[in-house]
Amino acid sequence: MTSNFKLNNVKDNVKDDPILEIRKLAMNFQVRGSTVAPWKKPPMISAVDEVDFKIMPNQIFGLAGESGCGKSTIARLLIGAIHKTQGEILFKGKNIEDYPSKEIRPRLQMVFQDPYTSLNPRRRVGDIISDPLVVHTLLSSEKRRKRVLKMMDKVGLASYHFERFPHEFSGGQRQRIAIARALILDPDFLILDEPTSALDVSVQAVVLNLILDLQAEMNLSCLFITHDLNLMQFISEITAVMYFGKIVEIGETDEMFSEPLHPYTQALIASTPQPDPYRDVGKVHLEGELPSMINRPKGCAFASRCKKKIGKICENSLPPLMKIGNRSVACHLYTVQDSEND
Repeated sequence: MTSNFKLNNVKDNVKDDPILEIRKLAMNFQVRGSTVAPWKKPPMISAVDEVDFKIMPNQIFGLAGESGCGKSTIARLLIGAIHKTQGEILFKGKNIEDYPSKEIRPRLQMVFQDPYTSLNPRRRVGDIISDPLVVHTLLSSEKRRKRVLKMMDKVGLASYHFERFPHEFSGGQRQRIAIARALILDPDFLILDEPTSALDVSVQAVVLNLILDLQAEMNLSCLFITHDLNLMQFISEITAVMYFGKIVEIGETDEMFSEPLHPYTQALIASTPQPDPYRDVGKVHLEGELPSMINRPKGCAFASRCKKKIGKICENSLPPLMKIGNRSVACHLYTVQDSEND
């Protein structure tokens, strides 16, 4: 199976209507171990704070940011592992909560971060991959076996692997098993939550190429979550950058990497290791303290670390996510410029 590296047919297949749309999505968690008087509200942490984005059919949409910014929380909200505080999740134009569980689960699948813990060590690989077929179909055991073997071949696993246990495989092979399990029901949408973070660099490239090949072959729409911007640049067409539970910039990946707008995006890209030691990427060293997750700042959450802060407006006013050309960015550098132009 050869990789296309970048999907040439993505834009040709994209329709006007998004397959997945998130509107004002928020998720708050109560602080663990907090004890307060019964008449007071317990302290809360806002892991996801009014996030909006759309994912089009046959598109790989990237969600990037530091650990703890809310990326994986969004993934858990999409698959229904946790229940949102507010907002809407629309799948094919319909509120995801309006779908019967039996209908939505086969259409929206997820590959988890750690292939070492996402697979049951007591079960054989063939049984692990066929589990979704047992739950969601009425296929006979023989038909399930044939379908599993066909999927195993697609992800690069041999037929004799069917009877083996997860501990007999390498990390890359285990992630192939996880991918096969997620795709066995032929879903419309696939969530990939840091699918290569637990793998060696050499194995990462193999798994990424496999994802690209399967995405093109099966016409999948994907949400690819990572903190590694090199991976994001390689695999995604559209990228959204998150900081402190909010999206600070969103747009076409190539354009964002060539000219990042938000100071945080600039810092992330500048901190990405480059293979060319002589290339000057303009290092940006982030200083200052992270704001409190409990007592969120009134203004921009990045203001305490931003070297381009333009005054009290950054600390006291929350910047809206506004259109700048083909991208959207939440930064007062552009809201002030826009008001001056008016």
